[in-house]
Amino acid sequence: MDSRSLLAELPRLRRYARALVGERAAADDLVQDTLERAWSRLTQWRPGGDLRAWLFSIMHNLRVDQLRRPGLTLQPGDGELPEMPVRATQSDHLELGDLAAALERLPEEQRAVLLLVALEEMTYEEMAGTLGIPLGTVMSRLARGRERLCQILAGQATVQLRVVR
Repeated sequence: MDSRSLLAELPRLRRYARALVGERAAADDLVQDTLERAWSRLTQWRPGGDLRAWLFSIMHNLRVDQLRRPGLTLQPGDGELPEMPVRATQSDHLELGDLAAALERLPEEQRAVLLLVALEEMTYEEMAGTLGIPLGTVMSRLARGRERLCQILAGQATVQLRVVR
């Protein structure tokens, strides 16, 4: 692997980071941190392995670290989605906005799995390796994420409170 291989994955990394984080500047920072960590840990790369999955694993772990870091203030996304070709109808634009808002309401682990399936077209096995979780957990998160997304989009979502003891 060389720098050209890393740069070839840049558009995918940016697209996923943008969808995951929401804000363009924060997404660019996440991509930069991902590439920096990948380059500094090049000795951990297994030749013949899936470079995309390795980079997405690094990005996922960095994102988890960001969310766990105390005192970190996350800015809400500006609601923009990556530019996608759409028919010239007003309802399509509104539906995309609704989808973006609904995705933001999902828990982070469900949103990550949904985005990897929808944007990056990863298989369940690739996602399990990327996120470092069992295959069954991937399938469970995906099913719960899809169900919750449908509920949110249908306006049936309710706030679920947990009792903490």
